[in-house]
Amino acid sequence: MTDSDLAPVVGAAAAAHHCGHRLPGSRDGEWHRGPEKFAKLLQLIGTPSPLATAWLVTTLEVLGGIAIIIGAFVLVASIPLFISMVVAMLTIHVHYGFSAVNTVGLTATGPVFGPPGYEINLLYMCALVALAIAGPGVLSVAPWLRSRDL
Repeated sequence: MTDSDLAPVVGAAAAAHHCGHRLPGSRDGEWHRGPEKFAKLLQLIGTPSPLATAWLVTTLEVLGGIAIIIGAFVLVASIPLFISMVVAMLTIHVHYGFSAVNTVGLTATGPVFGPPGYEINLLYMCALVALAIAGPGVLSVAPWLRSRDL
């Protein structure tokens, strides 16, 4: 995989992950939870202004993911996304160990999963650092933006 392949993959994964957890409207899977439910989690861990923070983080992660998908402002988008991953890792995920898949039981219908550890956070953080260093690649809109002095 080249650096030009990495940006759309990381951006799509980040945007889809955060849309799935936080955007309201859909009834498929987790798409219905919305920022209000995310705000309740933030309130439980003592985050100031949890609803405003939930909307800010949701907006940052969705728009940042889209920016990375198209290769626009990759360095600018990578920094707050990296910080968001560090905060999530240190406030939530680190308490559940490393593994992103924590099997806590087995029933007749299949495994029962517990909260995820910080493995995925580290993967996103490494990918964001790689993108920040390598740049968005040749398949991005960055060359077009540079030609237009944006």
